[in-house]
Amino acid sequence: MPETRTVFEGLSRIEILLWYGLIVVSTSVFAWGVLQLWLKYRRGRRDPVDRPVERAANMARLVFAHTSIKRRDRRVGLAHALVFYGFLLLFLGTTILGLQTDFTAPVFGWRFWQGAFYLGYKLVLDLAGLMLLVGLSVLGSTRFFRRPFRLDYWRPDRPATESDRTAYRVGDVTFLSTLFFLVLTGFLLEGLWLAQTHPPFAIWSPVGWVVGGFLADLGLTGGAAELAHHIVWWIHGVTALTFVASIPFTKAVHMVAAPANLTVRDPRAGKVLPPPDEGGGVQGGEGSEEPTGYRVLADFSWRHLLSLDACTKCGKCHAACPAVAGGYPLSPRDLVLDLREAAERAYGAHAQLGLGPAVEPLAALVPSVLRPETLWSCTQCMACVEICPVGIEHVPMINQLRRRLVEEGEMDPLLQSTFETIHKSGNSFGEQRRKRGRWTSELEVPVKDIRKEPAELLWFVGDYASFDPRNQRATRALARILQEAGVDFGILFDAERTGGCDVRRAGEEGLFASLAEQNVQAIGACEFDRIFSSDPHSFHTLRNEYPRYGGNWTVLHHSQLLLELLRSGRLTPRRRLGYRVTYHDPCTLGRYNGVYEEPREVLRALGVELVEMPRNRDNSLCCGAGGGRIWMKELRREGARRTSELRIDEAVALGSLDYFVVACPKDVTMYEDAIKTAGHQDALQLRELSELVLEALGLPEATEESVAAAPA
Repeated sequence: MPETRTVFEGLSRIEILLWYGLIVVSTSVFAWGVLQLWLKYRRGRRDPVDRPVERAANMARLVFAHTSIKRRDRRVGLAHALVFYGFLLLFLGTTILGLQTDFTAPVFGWRFWQGAFYLGYKLVLDLAGLMLLVGLSVLGSTRFFRRPFRLDYWRPDRPATESDRTAYRVGDVTFLSTLFFLVLTGFLLEGLWLAQTHPPFAIWSPVGWVVGGFLADLGLTGGAAELAHHIVWWIHGVTALTFVASIPFTKAVHMVAAPANLTVRDPRAGKVLPPPDEGGGVQGGEGSEEPTGYRVLADFSWRHLLSLDACTKCGKCHAACPAVAGGYPLSPRDLVLDLREAAERAYGAHAQLGLGPAVEPLAALVPSVLRPETLWSCTQCMACVEICPVGIEHVPMINQLRRRLVEEGEMDPLLQSTFETIHKSGNSFGEQRRKRGRWTSELEVPVKDIRKEPAELLWFVGDYASFDPRNQRATRALARILQEAGVDFGILFDAERTGGCDVRRAGEEGLFASLAEQNVQAIGACEFDRIFSSDPHSFHTLRNEYPRYGGNWTVLHHSQLLLELLRSGRLTPRRRLGYRVTYHDPCTLGRYNGVYEEPREVLRALGVELVEMPRNRDNSLCCGAGGGRIWMKELRREGARRTSELRIDEAVALGSLDYFVVACPKDVTMYEDAIKTAGHQDALQLRELSELVLEALGLPEATEESVAAAPA
């Protein structure tokens, strides 16, 4: 028996013609669906994409290595890789067979689907089907039996009676069941053919060989196997063509949209927000009187419309979001799905076919699609963007929607009051500007006014580090450390204004621009080599957002500076502390800027035992202060605990600890309070990184007595 087989074995000429007709129908429906997707994205605002070759190469690396999918769940990542590569190999196998059947054989008379190639082909595809089956089994058991929190369609922003997610659940079941059905019927087809023909090379289809042997034992051979094969062939084929046709309209759309979104995504999404002229409304722009931000679907960029379709509903953003954990009415997953449904009903195939209620592209999204409290619950911590396996830009979209709300005055009165306070006083505390440098009066050695004399380093102190009494202790500790090391530094005193990080992330672009321009002007008038800040929010803004306003400097976080001084020998700890501590990664220092190891290396240099929390580095849980949330009223549902309290609970669960160490003034404020409200005053104390360094150097904290005794 030749080592090959007839492609349309047992099919009449009419059946073959019918099959090709169904292929045309399936392909046409698929093409029409893809066209509707393309037309939908074209309705979005222009948003140029550069370096297409580099982007495509990066996408291929992410997709084929499964880098983003396997993060924080290697079991599911491996299962998805089995599904991906199994499906890909089966698709390539079908393409190869079609290439011979419809092109090389009829045009050139070249038949390669035989002999050694055929045997290898059958082995590879059999193993590919097995890979697909195993991967689907793991994913199916995860979604339907293990049911982790991230796959639960429970919504934190509205009662279950106001949210029907039946369609999504049906879609999940249908998608997985269809792939299961295709691979099982594929093996059944192979087994029926082998039970019918008994070729000597059957072992080259190991799974089919086992199935064929089982069917033969049941007596399904000869004519019965031939008839069954004929029936199953049509069932399998029609199901496969239906699946292909459905891709643009179902959960399977991520097979197209996800790679596309990974190609065009902004690698710095959320970390550097677009200026108003790149993210305005329908007619908004720099120098335009038109509003900025997103208010209606017509305001969205085409990239953001594409990213909505890329969502796989994996729930990783839902599980990582501090708003979800803290009982706030926001889930980044639900926000994306709500916008996705609205875009589909306004521009997509559903709108073209008249399925469901239509959405007017120029209708306001808030409150008809999204609720304002949902948008104001976001801390802009970037946990969702950082973990999303398909590159969805939740934070920039939320920020654009906030911009329009702020412009229209639709915001928390406390937030509006804080904006007004910052506009008048230059700081969020409403203190007189001349008090900004008052913390220096308790130091034995005066601090330079860098406006009047040059220095090696300019210290941009920030609001909380300057005005908050608890944070002033850490600020003075850092100043004394630098003086001990002989560091030449100075501060701006009353010329410094708040950096504006949270102002911008709360959506107030005009105020942010004003603050940035004033700070850049003040800093630009000074003579120095580098800038540093102990406030990660200021550090981030100076480093990443001020360059647009002419502020191009080398910017350090104080943890980086401290490590530099320790490594150079300018700082030498006089004793090893020996404490058992844990460290919290601030969002704007870690996820925004990738500064994870420097604070840890400083702690190790001090001789402490560092115990990591379960969620650390890029998986750190936000304290809840970012994005302007520290200036707003609480939106938590009754009985829910603040994320700062949950974080302290995590630390206490590590066992006996001496200190909870932070490197951010807002963390000092949030976690000092959380230790008290969580009832852990006796179990844990908070220390800022500089305070531990000061202790290791053997330097006591400055007191009023020591200051008074210092020489004038």
